[in-house]
Amino acid sequence: MTRPVVILRPPPGGATTADRVRAAGLDPVLLPLFAVAPLDWTPPDPGAFDALLLTSANAARHGGAGLERLARLPVLAVGPETADAATQAGLRVIEHGSHGVTALLSRQPWSLRLLWLAGRDRIAVNHPAVRMTIAVYANAAIGWTPEQAAQLPGTVAMVHSARATHQLAAQLDTHRIPRASVRIAAISARAADADAHGWDRVAVAAQPSDAALIAAAQPLAIDP
Repeated sequence: MTRPVVILRPPPGGATTADRVRAAGLDPVLLPLFAVAPLDWTPPDPGAFDALLLTSANAARHGGAGLERLARLPVLAVGPETADAATQAGLRVIEHGSHGVTALLSRQPWSLRLLWLAGRDRIAVNHPAVRMTIAVYANAAIGWTPEQAAQLPGTVAMVHSARATHQLAAQLDTHRIPRASVRIAAISARAADADAHGWDRVAVAAQPSDAALIAAAQPLAIDP
């Protein structure tokens, strides 16, 4: 009998991940840790930039009317899901990565002028091409009910960020659920190390993608 795989991403990304988990033969449980909401923002003059940098599909989904003023700028997207969301928002994607933002930016000239449309809570990106960063959405933490938290023991939790790891640990501690009852599949070493103590077992995805994260979760779910 396999362990359920808990997906902590908010919708609609969480539902997409759940479909992928189900296709891999595992049992997904949707328990979002965050709710995504748009922020008020003012788009700058698009003439000051050569392209947009998007590191999350949420920037395209929740960018709102401000995206229309910037639609003439091509998009560098961190991955295929972000690229799809950008295309659906009417933006033109010229490149997307598959190994994270650092790898994507390493292929860009320093002279490129990028406008990064990001989340309010984010990890800094240090590259000369990133000339301005604007927060266009926020991930607000959600507190679980006792009934929701009680679903965690005996599961594998998939964490997509360091912040998610911290929030998961905080929710378990709040509800007095031992971390040792939960296994963690993390999308990166940073996410795994964010609150590394106490978990039953920890696995890290080979690359920052849903497919790699599910591959890391699979043995944790199957092994006794």
